Amino acid sequence: MIEDWRSAPVDPPLRAMLGFLEKLTLTPSALTAADADAVRAAGVSDRAIEDAIHVCASFVLINKLADAFGWAPLDDAVYDRRGEIALERGYTIPPPALD
Repeated sequence: MIEDWRSAPVDPPLRAMLGFLEKLTLTPSALTAADADAVRAAGVSDRAIEDAIHVCASFVLINKLADAFGWAPLDDAVYDRRGEIALERGYTIPPPALD
């Protein structure tokens, strides 16, 4: 899927959402209400569309900040461990970590 989401074996709702997100990322001024309507017609709820837009925007922001400040990627082992934690607990930050 990473190489080519268009030909990957994914469900139509996901394929529609990926196309919407690609357009949002690469040519946001070309995005129209018809694009959102097409995603809805593929079976994606407004809430799921909104959630996907928030995730996409967050990644775009972080990538722009990383480029601007020259942030280096972490070691793969760090990402692997963080992925394990996210699978175990989700993305919620535990209250003690906020102190």
